[in-house]
Amino acid sequence: MTGAKKTAGAKKATAARKTEAEKPEAKKTAPVRKAPAAKKPLVAPRKATASVQAAPVKTVGEPVGDESRTALVRRARRINRELAEVFPYAHPELDFENPFQLVVATVLSAQTTDLRVNQTTPALFAKYPTPEDLAAANPEEVEEILRPTGFFRAKTKSVIGLSKVLAEDFGGEVPGRLEDLVKLPGVGRKTAFVVLGNAFGRPGITVDTHFQRLVRRWRWTGETDPDKIEAAVGALFPKSDWTDLSHHVIWHGRRICHARKPACGACPIAPLCPAYGEGETDPEKAKKLLKYEKGGLPGQRLKPPQAYLDAGGRPAPPLGAG
Repeated sequence: MTGAKKTAGAKKATAARKTEAEKPEAKKTAPVRKAPAAKKPLVAPRKATASVQAAPVKTVGEPVGDESRTALVRRARRINRELAEVFPYAHPELDFENPFQLVVATVLSAQTTDLRVNQTTPALFAKYPTPEDLAAANPEEVEEILRPTGFFRAKTKSVIGLSKVLAEDFGGEVPGRLEDLVKLPGVGRKTAFVVLGNAFGRPGITVDTHFQRLVRRWRWTGETDPDKIEAAVGALFPKSDWTDLSHHVIWHGRRICHARKPACGACPIAPLCPAYGEGETDPEKAKKLLKYEKGGLPGQRLKPPQAYLDAGGRPAPPLGAG
């Protein structure tokens, strides 16, 4: 009897131990059964997504702020490829026949339009065709020619001054190096890169007001200093792309992505733009905002390249016409 009792007691003890051993396991598995409840916060993004679909104009592109460096490079390069298809005939919109004319025209383009410069320079270069001629010019006569471009006294001082430096220090020739160009009166990095890229075929990024506005809208960079913008954007592209990239961005800024009211509804890169919706999104209304050849209007050059004319572009009228 005693042995049987011991055996029964042992069995009960074993059963009790098993019961106690199972209790912690039950506690451990309980959270697993509640796991679906822990996933409930994921419902919030779904609601946010629904609101994006309901009001795309205000929310398109917002996640771009969190994109990786690789994603930014890919998006930036895709935008450039898309613009290259839209503006295959993009070119510098200042009329020039040689490096000297280009550097002078670029200096004159400050605080005015390329169109106004193009309407003014024919008379200037007809009277002063070389650096030596302009260096020896009467400032008052030059001022009278340049009056339509605005700030004509300061511009007269710059173009006569740079002509003197070219004549005295560079044998009457425009230098093809950045470090030499920026020594010329009135010539900064922007002007230097315009000359290097378009007169000498050396890559450079032209950071004008259009370029600055668009690269910030596209969130390529948050910089506001032109030199820092140049460095930040240049790092996103191969050096060989820099000059054409400048043309594409500037042309898009002048024709479609305007400062005050972008034509978002007529924009070819709208799906890639974080700022979509800042302007007019209705396609028909947006079309009315397009400028130059995109809106059926003449371009800014009196003598544009043949490729531009072949694409349907029209030359600008001379000064005083119409």
